[in-house]
Amino acid sequence: MKQSSPSPLPQPPNNPPIEAKFVTGSTMRHVIVMTASGSIGLSFMFLVDFLALFWVGQLDDTILLAGMGYAAMVTFLMISVALGMMIAGVVLVARNLGAGEPERARDLATSALVFTIFIQSILSVLGVVFRRDLLMLAGAEGQVLEIAAHVLSITLLSLPVIAIGINCSGLLRAVGDAWRSMLVTLIAGMIVLVLDPILILWAGWGVTGAAASLVISRVIMAVLGLYWLTRHHGLLKPPSVSAMRRAARPYFAIALPGIATQVSPPAGQWMLTLAMAPFGPEAIAAMAVAMRLMMLVFGGIYGLSGAIGGIIGQNFGAGRLDRVRRTYLDSLIFCAVYTLVAWGVLIALTEPLVGAFNLTGEGVAVMRAFTYWVSLSFLLNGVLFVAGAALNNLGKPSWAMWTAWLRDGVLVYPLALFMGSIWAGPGAMIGYGLAAVVAGAVAGIATWRRINHLQYQGQRENLDARPAAQ
Repeated sequence: MKQSSPSPLPQPPNNPPIEAKFVTGSTMRHVIVMTASGSIGLSFMFLVDFLALFWVGQLDDTILLAGMGYAAMVTFLMISVALGMMIAGVVLVARNLGAGEPERARDLATSALVFTIFIQSILSVLGVVFRRDLLMLAGAEGQVLEIAAHVLSITLLSLPVIAIGINCSGLLRAVGDAWRSMLVTLIAGMIVLVLDPILILWAGWGVTGAAASLVISRVIMAVLGLYWLTRHHGLLKPPSVSAMRRAARPYFAIALPGIATQVSPPAGQWMLTLAMAPFGPEAIAAMAVAMRLMMLVFGGIYGLSGAIGGIIGQNFGAGRLDRVRRTYLDSLIFCAVYTLVAWGVLIALTEPLVGAFNLTGEGVAVMRAFTYWVSLSFLLNGVLFVAGAALNNLGKPSWAMWTAWLRDGVLVYPLALFMGSIWAGPGAMIGYGLAAVVAGAVAGIATWRRINHLQYQGQRENLDARPAAQ
């Protein structure tokens, strides 16, 4: 007797059913549209974060800037776990939509959010309890340590909230809703853009104001994401224990290496901070500005790595490996053009940035090393991001993990120490860029070989199936 399939959930009114949008049409167009929308929202969020540092810088206290830098590093580490879990949800939802399984996609999307909230809640409590230990491991001490610990006591409690917002934004990209995925971060960022100068300067709250506005933006981001996923796409449903049981194995098979991959950039920044600390608070302050500036200016590359996951995932699920290859190539072309433009912009803005943040001494040299040399390393650092997104969707998340840790866990610290011993703070910053160049080259080649292998495997399977079909 034929078993009837479960009836799909009713769709939200006046909205089409969930469908795979990326299996037809120009892959470059999909890459550009999804990257543009994703990077606008992401870059705006980075801009808000960057401007918060700018407003704190107007208090003309290098110690405050250094404290914010240390706090941002710990926060980045914690949020990276949410990013890794978001990757798993996007991969599974996109694959199932590409394979024509929308009901399975709903189960996976809902389970992914439940898993994320649970784990981020645990991390939130642990982060607050052990925040001073984490900061001391990174080299923070004295007044800088106290400032950073105070900021984290406010921001870390909202980790589950930002995790919801991040995952909702990713799931909106997985279903091809570039516009609302962008608005999730854009609207939240606009609120902070208004609140930061009011709370930091006008109300006189300083770093406390920066932390408070960040928490408010996270709440707005989560509410918007949940509303649009539920109301406009019907992608979320009441949690089911049986659905979560079925989702756990495939989800964590991607999420665990995904988390390890996403944790590697903050670990690399941690290593850079340890190598930079001997050169004084001026160097640390400049490094904090450079890291925020990197995320802001290269938001398009971060947006690209998030955007192509849904495109590759849907086409891989549909068996369109020719489109997977084309998407990967289009992404590399986009990455190269974007990096060269951003490099030119950063060189032109170097001196204004030095003045705007009141950088002095070693900090000036560190900033120049970043804008003139490290930013150019994104020609291959960007390849590392693109390759990681591709590998996560092509059944090799562990490859993405190992190539990321090649940069951040193996190469950053020794290269930063070695180059720092020659050129002090600027040398440590250049060592960070060199690590990205080597790891990016390895990741790019590994991904290309993976795609070629899958295409060859698919061609052999088609040949083997021909006699049976006849």
